[in-house]
Amino acid sequence: MTDHSFAARHIGTSTADQDAMLKAVGQPSLDALMDACMPALIRSRDGLGLPQAVTETEAQAELAALAAQNRPMRNMIGLGYYGTHTPAVIRRNVLENPSWYTAYTPYQAEISQGRLEALLNFQTMCADLTGLPVAGASLLDEATAAAEAMLLARRAAKKTTGDVFAVDARVLPQTLAVLQTRAEPLGIDLVVTDLATEPVPAGAFGVLLQYPGADGSILDWTAVTEAAHQQGAIVAVAADLLALTLLTAPGEFGADIAVGSTQRLGMPMGFGGPHAGYMAVRDALQRQLPGRLVGVSRDSADAPALRLALQAREQHIRREKATSNICTAQVLPAVIAASYAVWHGPEGLRGIAEHAAGCAARLAASLMADGVAVLEQDFFDTVIVSAGDRTDTVIATAAAGGVNLRRASDRTIAIACDETTTEADLRIVCDAFGVRLYGPGPNAIPAALRRESAYLTHPVFSSHHSETAMMRYLKRLADMDYGLDRGMIPLGSCTMKLNAAAEMEPISWPRFADIHPLAPADQTRGWQLLIDQLERWLADVCGYAAVSVQPNAGSQGELAGLLAIRAWQHDRGETDRDVCLIPASAHGTNAASAVLAGMRVVVVACDDAGNIDLTDLDAKINAHADRLAAIMVTYPSTHGVYEATIVEVCAKIHDAGGQVYVDGANLNALLGWAKPGRFGADVSHLNLHKTFCIPHGGGGPGVGPVAVAEHLVPFLPSDPMAAAPGPVGPVSQARWGSAGILQIPWMYLRMMGSAGVTAATAAAVLAANYVAARLREHYPVLYAGSHGLVAHECILDLRELTKRSGVTVEDVAKRLIDYGFHAPTMSFPVAGTLMVEPTESEDLAELDRFCEAMIAIRGEIEAVADGEVAVEDSALRAAPHTAAVATADAWDRAYTRTEAAWPAGVGTAKYWPPVGRIDNAWGDRNLACTCPPIEAFGE
Repeated sequence: MTDHSFAARHIGTSTADQDAMLKAVGQPSLDALMDACMPALIRSRDGLGLPQAVTETEAQAELAALAAQNRPMRNMIGLGYYGTHTPAVIRRNVLENPSWYTAYTPYQAEISQGRLEALLNFQTMCADLTGLPVAGASLLDEATAAAEAMLLARRAAKKTTGDVFAVDARVLPQTLAVLQTRAEPLGIDLVVTDLATEPVPAGAFGVLLQYPGADGSILDWTAVTEAAHQQGAIVAVAADLLALTLLTAPGEFGADIAVGSTQRLGMPMGFGGPHAGYMAVRDALQRQLPGRLVGVSRDSADAPALRLALQAREQHIRREKATSNICTAQVLPAVIAASYAVWHGPEGLRGIAEHAAGCAARLAASLMADGVAVLEQDFFDTVIVSAGDRTDTVIATAAAGGVNLRRASDRTIAIACDETTTEADLRIVCDAFGVRLYGPGPNAIPAALRRESAYLTHPVFSSHHSETAMMRYLKRLADMDYGLDRGMIPLGSCTMKLNAAAEMEPISWPRFADIHPLAPADQTRGWQLLIDQLERWLADVCGYAAVSVQPNAGSQGELAGLLAIRAWQHDRGETDRDVCLIPASAHGTNAASAVLAGMRVVVVACDDAGNIDLTDLDAKINAHADRLAAIMVTYPSTHGVYEATIVEVCAKIHDAGGQVYVDGANLNALLGWAKPGRFGADVSHLNLHKTFCIPHGGGGPGVGPVAVAEHLVPFLPSDPMAAAPGPVGPVSQARWGSAGILQIPWMYLRMMGSAGVTAATAAAVLAANYVAARLREHYPVLYAGSHGLVAHECILDLRELTKRSGVTVEDVAKRLIDYGFHAPTMSFPVAGTLMVEPTESEDLAELDRFCEAMIAIRGEIEAVADGEVAVEDSALRAAPHTAAVATADAWDRAYTRTEAAWPAGVGTAKYWPPVGRIDNAWGDRNLACTCPPIEAFGE
């Protein structure tokens, strides 16, 4: 009988396939394979404790019952979260489209031109609206973007400044809370003051202003900016992009940096996230901009081409020298925000802003006409009202009418208007105050701050305003890209597996998507139950006491885990413990996160087999015994093996008084078989966008929950809106981080159950060992454990082949595009290698197709090594081949058109890369990071 369970749909290989694969690997069964791969010491025998698996239909019905316990209201709470309409053409063609949400980070730029163009639109939008020339390709949220601005200011300010970062009192409270978390470990003195009336503090290296303020006010910050610059300080402005369609841009009054959120540009509130943060800077700071930056370069035919610029800033390269641990971005939300701007254009955005401002002005005028005091006269969309003793009554009356207002203080109420505000909403608010709603009021934006400069002038923002044109534009961008909907993405360390439609659908359900993160608890019971269940499940499957889902990226989960260790040690009086040991093979964000947690990184060597060198570990422990805070290890290791000594490593660290952090990046090779919290780890972060099926989305969104043992539970991240934060403050601006996508891992675990999750792990390990077995005679497999087996990924060593032939890993990666594949991970963790991770979701036919492509490429390399063709004349060096190249009238190459574009195994589903090989160095020398003038594409 055919197995129609969700697990059978999720796992790509059938029982018959697995039998054939086991034969190739030389193991009699999956249990025998796992016994041979995985050290017995770490094996867990107590099961996972997940509820019994249910079908897709049953799981969605359960989730719908949870959603029914949420009560979406008309939200006029504001404070960084606003109602917005996601245009249906964008929701259907981007948010719900696997061509967009299954794509990987655009490190292989030739097959990422669609999302890179969308991100270039995002950068152009942010640069235009802020009046600053360079913007990045999204950050995690407004609060963490402000923290990045603080760190950037510290790097860039004059050396004569001190350690003070001045924050205006009008900054959003959640932003201030995150700044406090991030400043303390780095010795930054955070000073909160009213910068409109008080001078910039002495010794300030930077200041942060809010525009408009949390109190709704609009101030002219020109004088403060000039005063800060006179002291050598950097000025950052947290600005509302929609407001900037009407207000003078920060760059126009002298700001050096602008940060903020793009949530209200088409992305639902989602109980707090995910939403794309942004950062824009003046020219002099462009090479210090954290995170990703899309730049315009040229390809092998001198045609314009896009790619990530200045990648030396990426944390996997800078490691312990990093000044930011940003890795995952918010690509999918950024694409939605950029598409929203393309769809509406400058006039449309201005109209939306005028609607919000007009509603606020009308409300303020109506309240004042009947004697209610409005505290700020200059505002954009938020009205602060003095309600006195009636505060509770007014809020309750409005809620009874279906509208949420915000208590700004015991005696004041904040009322925020947005794109979705209707006249009915305004009437409900006026009724709650006992006043009439009058006609439109005067514009509340002061004349001196009204914007006069143009924005969004590039033709892309004025060319796609009919649905036909927009649909075709989004389709054209998607067709340029390579996602899981086209074929296998065998990236080692990144786990690009199935993101099932049943998991994805609920993120669009209004009873989840339209909930404000600050809504009263009695309106969010469904969200609370879902999060409680998910946190319990995640804690159980990993063997920990508790989990916080607040970190909105894996790197932020790392930081939260290290801050928990640091706070626990400080609580015990061990304030001198500041050394973090990190193996040489570790993910680069490990070192970056340790630095940002106030720790000193000490690298531990790896032996020839890729394992932690125990002799060097002992030496480093002895050298830093009194100051040892922690070790960060990835398990299975980044080298793709289950290290047999992991329990011994944990014991050595604990004996020295340190804590053990196990990076959860490779948890997909442990689930159901071993639990880090049981074999010696004290804390882990979990990549929900990998192991638990949140899609990569072209580089984000991600969720990086932090899981801890019992003694660290009090040191989990705290609520950013709490009156008294815990020992460790928040690491993201929303209490539950990117809550709006937590339905995906909930659905995955509910449909898989314990048996399904366990089977998925074994299937992933089998797939990696099958690929290794098939390719070993063609490419040496660099590391293997006992019995010559790998874990969930294998590293193919091309270094000797490169010496013999001159063919590089980049040549192989680009040639794989001609064969219809995304490349494996290049030169990480070892230069000159390819790291392959096939995942459990690929079927045997696709695994074989990949292996056959790699074997065919090995033949091409041999032809170069044997002198049959020079490497510069080979298809390898010229790859990838575009349709324009393959169909050109002239052909004078040393290989045929068929060999170029239709190598063996391509079949009928040919993917044509839109550009040839991109010249990264040229693009970095000629940095351009906004939409080029249209004539550039005609040259």
